Amino acid sequence: MEFKNATIIKKANIYFDGKVTSRTLYTENGERKTLGIFLPGEYEFGTEAEELMEVLAGSMDICLPGEEGYTTYGEGDSFVVPANSKYKLIIKEVADYCCSYRDGK
Repeated sequence: MEFKNATIIKKANIYFDGKVTSRTLYTENGERKTLGIFLPGEYEFGTEAEELMEVLAGSMDICLPGEEGYTTYGEGDSFVVPANSKYKLIIKEVADYCCSYRDGK
């Protein structure tokens, strides 16, 4: 994956005492994305915009809104989280990800 002519925000997004970090970038056509790392742990995130999450390395167990159980996503997999919702993650190994926000910002 490569983003040519992207604008990168230098300041990191840091969550859960540094166990989840990312950097925001804007593609040449204005799409907002984050590239980040999850360290092992259990997390819950809320969304404002719809999010396309791509697993670049490692794996993550995800419980999406309306689901009762967790689904494991590994390297090369992706999933969509609806806007204005919450989802849960269980990370058992370091996971690398790309999140694309579908809000036009």
